[in-house]
Amino acid sequence: MRKDFTIDTGDADTSEIAFVEDYWTQKWVEQGGPKDRTSRIPRKEEFRVMRPYLEKLPKGARMLDGGCGLGDWTVYFTEQGWPTLGLDISRDTVAKLREFFPEHEFEVGDIRQTGLPDASFDAYFSWGTFEHFEAGLEPCIDEAYRVLKPGGLLFTSVPFDNLRHALRAAGDWKRKAQPAAGNERFYQWRLTRGEFRGLLAKSGFEVLDVKAIGKRQGVLRSLQHEFGLPYQWFVSRAASAAVAPFVPSGLVAHMLLAVARKPETDPPR
Repeated sequence: MRKDFTIDTGDADTSEIAFVEDYWTQKWVEQGGPKDRTSRIPRKEEFRVMRPYLEKLPKGARMLDGGCGLGDWTVYFTEQGWPTLGLDISRDTVAKLREFFPEHEFEVGDIRQTGLPDASFDAYFSWGTFEHFEAGLEPCIDEAYRVLKPGGLLFTSVPFDNLRHALRAAGDWKRKAQPAAGNERFYQWRLTRGEFRGLLAKSGFEVLDVKAIGKRQGVLRSLQHEFGLPYQWFVSRAASAAVAPFVPSGLVAHMLLAVARKPETDPPR
């Protein structure tokens, strides 16, 4: 597992939980706040991975969206017949979601300690959230295990410590797993396939699949970090679309998406 850091422009003494909430509240504001973006979801890689499992999930099955952000997935799955609770740490974002989507269910909560009942969900999905706590992913994974029913499915993604990152780290031998400057602080963990599988299995899950996704995003990031081409440039976006299909996922894929199942019989832990 590898640590990533980000620049903290606020109070350096802010607690981790407050920093995470403030950071993502601002990110959701920058993205324009809650809107109806549900039409995009069937085209997303995460959805394509979920589809074979969703086809076996009965209508009315209860879902949890852990770290729901702008609520797109919560709304989409609820409208597809799977009542979904959107849980997010950002109080401001949840307030706006409740106003914009009054027919849907959103709550403020910490995915490490949700306060939700044991074995209360048939499926749990969480995109890019488990990695944002410096103590590690285990509390998030353990809580997911607790709230899922026996046989319940977990879909979750984390940043991929791909070959490009490994090569960059090997070339940057002076930088250790510590911030380089006083205004940097922990942002996320980055994992290999084996590390991700191992953490899920350690918490009791049966790991069904781990896929590398987001090659186009990975190429965009490579173009910026290795060649200085900003993400938003048309040239960057056109090049990433053209190149991504031909680049091995192990080299550039941005995220890992795991599918795991809570056993029908809870093993000793």
